[in-house]
Amino acid sequence: MLVKIKSVANVGLETTAIEVEVDVASQGFPGFNIVGLASKAVEEARERVKTAITNSGFDFPPKKITVNLAPADIPKDGAAYDLPIAVGILAASAQCSEKSTQGAIFFGELSLDGSLRHTKGVLLVGLYAKNNAIYVPIESANEAAVVDNVTVYPVRNLRELVDHFQDIKKIEPLKHIEIQELVIDANFEVDLVDVAGQEQAKRALTIAAAGGHNLLMFGPPGTGKTMLAKGMAGILPPLSSLEALEVTRIYSVAGLLDSGESLVRRRPYRHPHHGVSPAGMVGGGSNPLPGEVSLSHLGVLFLDEMAEFPRSVLESLRQPMEDGTVSIVRASAHVSYPASFTLLAAVNPCPCGYLGHPRRECKCTDKMIRKYRSRISGPILDRIDLHVHVPAVEIEKLDSSAVGQSSLNIRNQVILVRKIQEIRFKDEKIYTNSQMGNKHVKKYCELMPDAQRILKLAVEKFDLSARSYFRLIKVSRTIADLDNCDKILVNHMAEALQYRQQI
Repeated sequence: MLVKIKSVANVGLETTAIEVEVDVASQGFPGFNIVGLASKAVEEARERVKTAITNSGFDFPPKKITVNLAPADIPKDGAAYDLPIAVGILAASAQCSEKSTQGAIFFGELSLDGSLRHTKGVLLVGLYAKNNAIYVPIESANEAAVVDNVTVYPVRNLRELVDHFQDIKKIEPLKHIEIQELVIDANFEVDLVDVAGQEQAKRALTIAAAGGHNLLMFGPPGTGKTMLAKGMAGILPPLSSLEALEVTRIYSVAGLLDSGESLVRRRPYRHPHHGVSPAGMVGGGSNPLPGEVSLSHLGVLFLDEMAEFPRSVLESLRQPMEDGTVSIVRASAHVSYPASFTLLAAVNPCPCGYLGHPRRECKCTDKMIRKYRSRISGPILDRIDLHVHVPAVEIEKLDSSAVGQSSLNIRNQVILVRKIQEIRFKDEKIYTNSQMGNKHVKKYCELMPDAQRILKLAVEKFDLSARSYFRLIKVSRTIADLDNCDKILVNHMAEALQYRQQI
């Protein structure tokens, strides 16, 4: 008997329909074969499915069983085909109703006892299956419940699923979960009010958070660069419903959502170690998974001691920093992941870290300093909008009782500026000033004559590239937004220019 069960394949963030054809033949030698460009993990489903069916109290037919995953030219990977294969075998052997399985999508990994395990990529299944029913593991079902117009059946085990089909005990579908109710405020692990001094760096952080601009902090050790970076998480605005769904798609396909979780609730803040590989940074593998740049999408990627990262890793950032996406090409797949992140980096001025320190002597030679600084290439520095010096803090400021702005106050400013950008770009496919292309700059960035004049002088004097020219305008647009000013004035451009100092 031939039975066809619907499932899907997730390749990157794209979802493709897969038809699981199960044939239980009445003639031929007993056997169990899976065809259709299946990976090793899918081929191993034979043992998992057979044992799960038996341990669930059903009979595994001692006949010739052939499973075809169609279309056969799409690579199939992962254990998510366990459930549709098992349902197909049970239906083909008349142990459950074939009619009940029609029209629904099945997706999930089986344990040997017949229960379903947490399976990555369920949110993508929900997004694909709008206006349809899906049967997924109960531990992953909340991911799909945030999608409108999809009926999500949380399945605990095979026995429960068959009882549902046989009308013995129905599985209640999950109620729709409102995304905005799940999104929570930023994490105030470090309040910027606790960082002594460094007012210019705090101002640069505010601009970076408000406009999504890349920021490089350079200065000697112990001046608060890492603490400032941690404080960045506390001034980021909450995710909108659309942004939360966009970020969660990436974490779902990467398998980084905890069991029972339905959404990424805060803006990502990733802090990879400098031993990360290029594949770990931008993504990769035989079945390409997202890397740190994609896991930082719509959030922050913090590179502490940036010059210690391998040159190959830093150079791999160039394309995603410019385009906001990363493309991974393999022989069997070509996938793209979004990677519109804010790069936050910290670096010492020299190998020992004390070049220019008022109280400590630098012991590095000119050659050592040049070699150290050359680890960060010019094209990477050119893609960083803000460069700010974080100097050694004077003892008087450490003992001072003066209080600066709290993270909460800064965050409220950032939220207001993000709302301005939301209104500005409502007809565009961008969220922040930093994402503007050249056509957006011409459309939304009106420079007053004095601002235009000082920009032209700066370009000529410092021999700035065309990329730097447009990035200066974007930064000045954000500074003008912080002043709630429609036009870019000379003081806005002057402040943007002071953040172009190079290490």
